[in-house]
Amino acid sequence: MAQPYTKNAIREEFIRQLNEKPLSKITVKSIVDECQINRNTFYYHYSDVYEVLEEIFEEELSKGVKEYNDTSSWEEAFLRSSNFAFENRKAINHIYHSIQREQLERYLYSIAGDVMNRYVNRINENIGADKEDVEVIAYFYQCALTQMVLKWIEKGIQDNAEELIRKTGKIFDGNIEMMLKKRKSGNS
Repeated sequence: MAQPYTKNAIREEFIRQLNEKPLSKITVKSIVDECQINRNTFYYHYSDVYEVLEEIFEEELSKGVKEYNDTSSWEEAFLRSSNFAFENRKAINHIYHSIQREQLERYLYSIAGDVMNRYVNRINENIGADKEDVEVIAYFYQCALTQMVLKWIEKGIQDNAEELIRKTGKIFDGNIEMMLKKRKSGNS
């Protein structure tokens, strides 16, 4: 029973510190001191602070995938899946400007991929475009969405995330269906 509690305490302290300072300034010592545990306890669960970050991203991604609702718009699904990133803007900004940026990019890319693949496949159920075309369209929107969010982070996360995703949804609105129909008629 103590193991999940200890791991959770370590993760929460890591996130708290990451919201306050750059990733490079977070140490095992600062985490164990705040959690009031010894270093061996930390190393029993994690090899370093980067492994804590990796686990957080993996858990958040898994949670987002589980919460996906097939009746949701892709915007709702993306916002729910990215909840951790939007609630921890300073932490995300610190990760973006660290050597772990690639991990953040993979996390966002995975979320965007899961959301867009499910959404494009759902839209295609009534259209019947080729699987290969569906994959290309989903991939295109996955890349676009990922890069849009990365640019948003690069600019300092000043805009409201929900507003940004909703605006993007209006731009994408109808285009996915139109592309699928175009590919279906082009392949007939």
